[in-house]
Amino acid sequence: MLDIRDIKKNDDVQTPEELFQEAATKVETTLNVAFPEHVSFGNYSYTITRGSSVVMIVIRPFSTDEVCVECIANVVYEARITPELMRFLLRKNAELYFGAFGLLFDDTITFSYSFPAKNLDPNELETAVDAVAVVADYYDDKIVAIAGGKRAADVTDLSILGA
Repeated sequence: MLDIRDIKKNDDVQTPEELFQEAATKVETTLNVAFPEHVSFGNYSYTITRGSSVVMIVIRPFSTDEVCVECIANVVYEARITPELMRFLLRKNAELYFGAFGLLFDDTITFSYSFPAKNLDPNELETAVDAVAVVADYYDDKIVAIAGGKRAADVTDLSILGA
């Protein structure tokens, strides 16, 4: 039998904008302390620079009652996408503790990790940003050695970035 106490009160339901605002407050508070040099773009997206990598932190919709935080780094542009490179990236995806390499529509190689924002704590975000930055910085040279291309830090031609 359904108990009326099991039904959520309307006061407990958050609008999508409230979900984004709540997550943004948590993210911005953490970034201000852990990464004071971060850049905010005002649209729930931020960047930090570590070594040869730039990590984008983006708050994205996930479900009707949750948003997620994605930490993503563009690792290498204009690499030759070969079976050897794909095997390397897939094997690394299986070996790494969290996060994964991926390909964008233009074959830019990325590394990203996403997690729900509802119970986000500062340590979780700081660890995720640092881990994505370290992985991208470590593997960019290895990927260029295998498949050519340019590390994200070496891109000076903004047309590559779609600018």
